[in-house]
Amino acid sequence: MSELASESAGSVIGMGGEGFAEGPVIAPRRRRAQLNWLLTVLPAFPLMLLVLRLWYLSRQDLPTMLLLVQYINPLGMISALFITLSWAIPAVILTLRVLGGILLVSKPSDAGRSPIAVAALRMPDWVVLIAVVIAGFTWQLRLLPTLQMLIVAVLGLTAVQRLRAGPWTMRWITLWVPILTGALTWIFVWPGVVNAVQDGEYSTALLLGVPPLLGPLLTGPVPADWARLVTHWPAIAAAMALPIVVGAVFLRSPVLPGSAIEVGPEDGRVEEVVRGQLIAVDDTSTTMLLSSGEVRFIPNGEVRSKALCPEPERPPESAVTVRGWPVEETILEWMAPTRKVTETDSACLGRPR
Repeated sequence: MSELASESAGSVIGMGGEGFAEGPVIAPRRRRAQLNWLLTVLPAFPLMLLVLRLWYLSRQDLPTMLLLVQYINPLGMISALFITLSWAIPAVILTLRVLGGILLVSKPSDAGRSPIAVAALRMPDWVVLIAVVIAGFTWQLRLLPTLQMLIVAVLGLTAVQRLRAGPWTMRWITLWVPILTGALTWIFVWPGVVNAVQDGEYSTALLLGVPPLLGPLLTGPVPADWARLVTHWPAIAAAMALPIVVGAVFLRSPVLPGSAIEVGPEDGRVEEVVRGQLIAVDDTSTTMLLSSGEVRFIPNGEVRSKALCPEPERPPESAVTVRGWPVEETILEWMAPTRKVTETDSACLGRPR
């Protein structure tokens, strides 16, 4: 048994069984235990987000939260979670693939000991392709240069790991392709970089201009002594920051429709307009969640009219455009039809009709 373990520890690890040096690996039982923990935690994170969203919406009041749990459709919350956080999934996949690929080509002996390298090694190509397509549609324009950098990095690292081509072909894939695509990206975003610098939005200028320059640096190995430092620490930082960013974004996303209800006696005039989020309507009353966190039950006999109120549009954080395309807009937002609010119902403003 010990001889078998030593043989497995010294086996060659690589894509298709070739291309990587010998080195120690994690025991299969230990690796399986780590994977089981990961598979246990991953489904719990979206569930925790959904519970936190209801807790946040109820203003930390437990009875109100239990009422929301009773009436809110889980499918609606899952849809809101998916629409709000669709950008995060490709970000995780592509970051793991790039960092793990750099570690694999820089220090092959860590291929079996690093979870990042194992994830990159076992990640199917079709998963990366789907992640690229989703990112292309859901990432803002100012993040598309970063997507271009990640794509050329994945292509170059995959070529280093799998191809057995001549020096000229490898140089073309790992050097000239990133340079050419980076140059084309720079030509496209250059007006936006100039606009951002003139407006003092230096972070937007960096997001547009720096990633195309970094593409050629991510397609090959780094010094072996620095491999774990430049791959593991960025991965740890991203793993710590991502739940905070995801939670902050999702906690502000709407999960109930904003509504306005005119209330008054059946034969009289409207006495008040109740604005809030509509929880449920049953045979006897209409349940509203007010902005203060208070739950109000309005008898259906006193409901004169209802209005669906649009979400208030937040002003854009950036006024920069790239050839007429706002940097905060995604391809999906540009392609999908939108409902233009030309006139706001007076009830949504708190005034009777």
